[in-house]
Amino acid sequence: MANLRLFAGRANPPLARKISDYLGMSLGQVRIEAFPDGELMVKLEEDIRGKDVFIIQPTCHPVEGSMMELLIFLDCARRASAKRITAVVSYFGYARQDRKDEGRTPITAKLAANLIAAAGANRVLTLDLHAAQIQGFFDIPVDNLMAEPVLSQHFLQQKLENLVLVSPDIGNAKRARVYAERLGGDLAIIDKRRVTSERVEVSNIIGDVKDKTVVMMDDMVTTAGTFCSAAELCKKRGAKRITIGATHAVLCDPAPQQLRDAPIDEVVVTDSIPISQEKLDMIGKVKVLSVSRLMGEAIRRIHNDESVSSLFLTEGNHK
Repeated sequence: MANLRLFAGRANPPLARKISDYLGMSLGQVRIEAFPDGELMVKLEEDIRGKDVFIIQPTCHPVEGSMMELLIFLDCARRASAKRITAVVSYFGYARQDRKDEGRTPITAKLAANLIAAAGANRVLTLDLHAAQIQGFFDIPVDNLMAEPVLSQHFLQQKLENLVLVSPDIGNAKRARVYAERLGGDLAIIDKRRVTSERVEVSNIIGDVKDKTVVMMDDMVTTAGTFCSAAELCKKRGAKRITIGATHAVLCDPAPQQLRDAPIDEVVVTDSIPISQEKLDMIGKVKVLSVSRLMGEAIRRIHNDESVSSLFLTEGNHK
């Protein structure tokens, strides 16, 4: 581990500190500041020549600022002669813009991938990409971790009875099936139609939720429209308890208020994105799980040229 150097941008310092604690090392010294005109400057305060450098910087809100900071950080490390540079992007912004679903629109996820590689990254470590095919947008190696073992461990400790995993839409059924197999529950699917970017309509449930403990999982909760509408339908169909879970707590307005008012008993998310105390207080029923052990162990394995995929065979047993 002597040649490993770990640095953190400003997007999620708490997660970076937890990762460094897991690895038993200090975060590298760096100075990040803005010029009077708003331009950003990154200066490494220690030598990284010939080192294996990991830069922790999710591209979360403010997305453009976080992305630009990551790109500058990568360029700085490359020009400082790092041997290998890994961008640790616990949340990959623009992931939902992964295809042309209508004319005259960009594929911004591909653009972001190109920028990260061009800036100097030799590989990327990320978590629960919105679409798995985004890995193919990069011309460098990508390790796409899954938060499912961390989230599943929380539910296993609760020893939930009469469990049914409800997919909030048909496209998410594969994810729900993974949780159903891990937790030993049944599977149900919501029939959903998106009306606008903020409003969805749900009309039916394929499966039985009456007197059941419902768990709904997705990769992110943004406006929470899908989750809340699905929860209301499950409640009408007789669900006894409803929990929703997501890896990335984006929580754009009006998500906090909608989650607070919805018939949801618990909201389980990870710390891939920092969540303000104001939002936590408004929702009032949030459990935040840390992915620091998962990401820290992946960093250690990448540094030592060990298998990362085998991590998911054991991580779910960690307490």
